[in-house]
Amino acid sequence: MRTICLYFEIHQIIHLKRYRFFDIGADHYYYDDYANETGMNEVAERSYIPALSALIEMAKKSAGAFKVALSISGVALEQLEIHAPAVIDLLHQLNDTGCCEFLAEPYSHGLSSLANEECFREEVLRQSDKMKQMFGKAPKVFRNSSLIYSDEIGAMIASMGFKGVLTEGAKHILGWKSPHYVYHCSQAPSLKVLLRDFKLSDDISLRFSNSDWSEYPLFADKYIGWIDALPQDEQVINIFMELSALGMDQPLSSNILEFLKALPFCAKERGITFSTPSEVVTKLKSISPIEVSYPLSWVDEERDTSSWLGNVLQREAFNKLYSVAERVHLCDDRRIKQDWDYLQASNNFRFMTTKNTGLWLNRGIYDSPYDAFTNYMNILGDFIKRVNALYPEDMDNEELNSLLTTIKNQGEEISALHKELDKEVVKVEKVAKAAKPKADPAKKVAKTASKKVATKKIATKKEVE
Repeated sequence: MRTICLYFEIHQIIHLKRYRFFDIGADHYYYDDYANETGMNEVAERSYIPALSALIEMAKKSAGAFKVALSISGVALEQLEIHAPAVIDLLHQLNDTGCCEFLAEPYSHGLSSLANEECFREEVLRQSDKMKQMFGKAPKVFRNSSLIYSDEIGAMIASMGFKGVLTEGAKHILGWKSPHYVYHCSQAPSLKVLLRDFKLSDDISLRFSNSDWSEYPLFADKYIGWIDALPQDEQVINIFMELSALGMDQPLSSNILEFLKALPFCAKERGITFSTPSEVVTKLKSISPIEVSYPLSWVDEERDTSSWLGNVLQREAFNKLYSVAERVHLCDDRRIKQDWDYLQASNNFRFMTTKNTGLWLNRGIYDSPYDAFTNYMNILGDFIKRVNALYPEDMDNEELNSLLTTIKNQGEEISALHKELDKEVVKVEKVAKAAKPKADPAKKVAKTASKKVATKKIATKKEVE
């Protein structure tokens, strides 16, 4: 039976403030709080709240037949908890329907998978723990930032215990093959790979409200008809997009949510089901390995990483940031850790792109990619100074790691000694209590008798008076 795997990404950028060269060393706060609050409130009201409400309604009306998957970056969760708690409530309601699966992804929505394996593993496991804490289940399927994937990244994901991964069904990878089958990682056969159908996905997320599009207006029955017309042996249709496409990229006035709500009904009429990624990788067998020698993504026509690392500015900023990755990974300063998450976010490098994609790119406060580079490097200069203040720059990572390991071991040894001391104190108290002389029973009886005699004398005296 043919099935649709529907997935939405939730991530919002952290806006950096205008940061001058002379702020380095004097100002350690890098964020535009007003822009972050207004941006999150806008996307919550225009997209997340109505879209999640629609998904909840679809799940309830379908009696469990409709399924959907979501992934939420850690930095987006932090912002939602602060500025839009109503979205968190809706996510819990959607989870309670039993029709939603939450996937793992890098906590920062960054590019650590391309730079540092230890940092990548740490933030993936941290985001997974957050998902388990919030929604009660540890993710079994992974999606990288912007669906970035390669054979090497797939091997890392498999070694962390994930059963499946989502990525782009790019033409230069597939060739004559179809994205409508389950594949597996060439370096780790246990990891199944689900490939995005970029045409069917972009028909909703990019073209739905475009009146110049040849298929406009798009109705649910027509869309499901396209899927039904695919060769019968094609197993799974992967529709992946950002949740903000529903309401932001495609305005609610275009009836995008009404289209979405009609999909399960139209699919049921054609015998087409909905499945979560975990259900797909569990029930369907892989037909062959998929080889991805160089990282691909779901961004731009090239479907590669050139949007973030395509020019000298981007690579300089990227390399400078990850030059302190080992030190940040070893430190336990909460403020440093949070800044590290926010500075890793992929949009910081996207703003520096000089590519001409034909699409307008909202650079926020920046006038140009060079302006974005200058501002980011000023902030990065201050951040690196703070990291080096904790761990001297002239100490290499191996020496630093050895020192921190020694300190950690000493701390554990001291803690163990404290526990032993506490045990000994308890033993001494027990011995002292056992050795304390007990009261003589005879003396106790005599004392009681004397009290009774005294009481009787007082009573007799009162009667005589």
